[in-house]
Amino acid sequence: MDHRFLSYSSARVGRACIGATLLTLGASVTARAQRRDTTTTQVLRVTREDAIKQALTRNPTLAVARAQVAQAQARVTQAYALPEPSFGASVVGQTGAFSWHSGNETDYSLGITVPFPTKIALQGRAAKGDLGSIDESYTLQKQLVVFQTNQAYDSLLVSLKHRQDLEEARKLSQEFLDKTQARYNAGTVAKLDVVKAQVALAQSENDLIANERGVANARAGLNRMLGRVLGASIDAADSLTIPSAPPEFAELEALAMQRRPELRGLASQQAGARASQKLAQHYLIPDVDLSVTRSRINGEPYEYETGIGVSLPIFFWQHQRGEVAEARYRSNELDAQYRDMAAQVGEDLRNAYATASTSLRQAIYIRDQLVPSAREAYRIASTSYTLGGSSALEVIDAQRTLLDAQTQYSAALAAVNDAMADLERATGAPFSSASRGGSNAR
Repeated sequence: MDHRFLSYSSARVGRACIGATLLTLGASVTARAQRRDTTTTQVLRVTREDAIKQALTRNPTLAVARAQVAQAQARVTQAYALPEPSFGASVVGQTGAFSWHSGNETDYSLGITVPFPTKIALQGRAAKGDLGSIDESYTLQKQLVVFQTNQAYDSLLVSLKHRQDLEEARKLSQEFLDKTQARYNAGTVAKLDVVKAQVALAQSENDLIANERGVANARAGLNRMLGRVLGASIDAADSLTIPSAPPEFAELEALAMQRRPELRGLASQQAGARASQKLAQHYLIPDVDLSVTRSRINGEPYEYETGIGVSLPIFFWQHQRGEVAEARYRSNELDAQYRDMAAQVGEDLRNAYATASTSLRQAIYIRDQLVPSAREAYRIASTSYTLGGSSALEVIDAQRTLLDAQTQYSAALAAVNDAMADLERATGAPFSSASRGGSNAR
């Protein structure tokens, strides 16, 4: 009886402990979820400049590039490293392989290989050429991150502006429905006009629902560029504007030839290749091996031996056709690559300049001509309908035309800002600190 009672009590205590543990784990999970939800729902409002700064600091691709630069810097240190000396000790005359005390002679040697001084300098210059190339690749990666962040930021701005346009369209559809219902109640229009107005309002509501997906995707894209949680709440503090016109093409072309990371990286590789070519010719100047040995036979005084050795490059044609030829052809290859890259940079800049100029003209035309004309057409159609002069279909068509014009304007604003950012990328440097200081979008 006592044994069963103790077993029952132990089981109850065990279940109570398990229940308490589960409650603790549940509370911990709930607390972490609440903290995550708080972090996700906390809205971060960033300007374009702040977004670019955060992307340059937290984007994972740049962390990879920085690690590669650090590796190249370590290789430069290795290239300039001095040769390490060597030390040896031997026991002669042993009766067994490991019978150290049975030997009758002890030898100690110290040696070092002394390279020709210019070899170390040329090795370092060749390594610095690789470092310069990798460093320019890091600069190029930063420019790409800036461009992609601009695109993600503009995508969010376009989605938000399109939502504003859709909300305005829904408001106009609601007003038109109210006006049509009033006229139907007064007996001046048919029931079909009310149905058409209801359909137009439903389409506006559906467009707003579809826009939510675009806004969510744009926020996720911007969060990814900033190294944040994709579902975190983020909002844009700036608004879409028409930037000012870019500088003249000749100025940008001269700047691109000086600042494009691809050209600077190839120039650094060319300098390293020239150093490697000179280093390959140093096979005629051999390294010098120096050694000092101290020997002692039991019962006799110490004896010293000094040695010096060099390698003789007798088969010189092997070197000329081997490492010397390879270094020369590598230098020729880089020269050809530089000429080809210069042509690519020029073509890329021309395409970016043409796109930026055309996008700027289109955005200005849509703002000054298309949107005002569409708005005036809707005003006339709506006023005429109120006076009984136009049909409901004409009003709905004018409203749809206005929404299309506003959508085109939003897309044109994003296109011109992205084109300006791409032009800066093609130039290799910001060509104007006021490139985004144009007139505000209306």
